[in-house]
Amino acid sequence: MLMRFLIISLLICNITFAQIEEKETKKELKRIEEARESLRKEIEKNQALLEQIKKEKEALEALKTQIENEKKAMQQERYKNLAKIFEKMDPELAGQKLSKIDDPKIAAYIIYNMNEKKAGAVLQNTDPQMVNKIVKALTEIKNENKP
Repeated sequence: MLMRFLIISLLICNITFAQIEEKETKKELKRIEEARESLRKEIEKNQALLEQIKKEKEALEALKTQIENEKKAMQQERYKNLAKIFEKMDPELAGQKLSKIDDPKIAAYIIYNMNEKKAGAVLQNTDPQMVNKIVKALTEIKNENKP
């Protein structure tokens, strides 16, 4: 009889522990499901944020390109205006002024935008070392502008 009682007690304990373990497992499973759902929502939020960042980056790159093109157009216009001024000058004076420009590329852009005959006359009156630098810069400019 004692043996039966012990066996029944053990069975009851096993069933009780199994029920407790099942409840704990369900609680843990529910907690894991909630954490998974929270992570899924966080991932979706981050993906939306990433898409927004990509769009803003593309817009900024387009704006940067537009600004660079406008800046280049303004520089070209500036060089054309300088070329007109140099064309109106006496070739000797224009050559002296061109010789004093620090950046040969600027001088080259001025010559590039001048009438060929007037540019030749100005270059004849320009310091020979500066002419060499201008010619080198002109070669680079012409290579950049090739279609």
